[in-house]
Amino acid sequence: MSGIALIITFVIAIAIMILAISKWNVHPFLALMGVSLLLAIVIGLPLKDIPGVIGSGFSGIFSSIGIVIILGALIGTILEKTGAALKLAEMVVRLVGRKHPQLAMEIMGWVVSIPVFCDSGFVILDPIRKALRKKTQFSSVAMTVALSAGLYTSHVLIPPTPGPIAAAGTLGIGDN
Repeated sequence: MSGIALIITFVIAIAIMILAISKWNVHPFLALMGVSLLLAIVIGLPLKDIPGVIGSGFSGIFSSIGIVIILGALIGTILEKTGAALKLAEMVVRLVGRKHPQLAMEIMGWVVSIPVFCDSGFVILDPIRKALRKKTQFSSVAMTVALSAGLYTSHVLIPPTPGPIAAAGTLGIGDN
């Protein structure tokens, strides 16, 4: 399989994965593994090669950014379950005022994205976003966009953050 058929198959696989996770409540890891297996079979990958291909893909992601994402999710869960997310949300609301929760999320995202990748920052701050949204009754979409704007602003524009450093490493800038 190649060309347009491969692209269409890939898009369908992504749609199935999203449905499995959001509508059918399949655990994300199981959905990802199942869809990966089905996609490999549909595109005609030899059965003996499938475990190696899937395994090398997962190990590549795990060795580069996977650990950071897993630890970020763990920190986010701890913040949510202990009530620390709600306390942090209350503190930031006091700092910027009750009428500006989007600004609070943007500032938190900007600060957190300096030392960590923005995707990990989102995972860490999402429980705080949820708590702040519940407390202030502001739009969930507006809060998510504000958080993302703060995260990406520092992630893309501040040189010591991981994003620009990773880009420089990929381009070989700074190698002697």
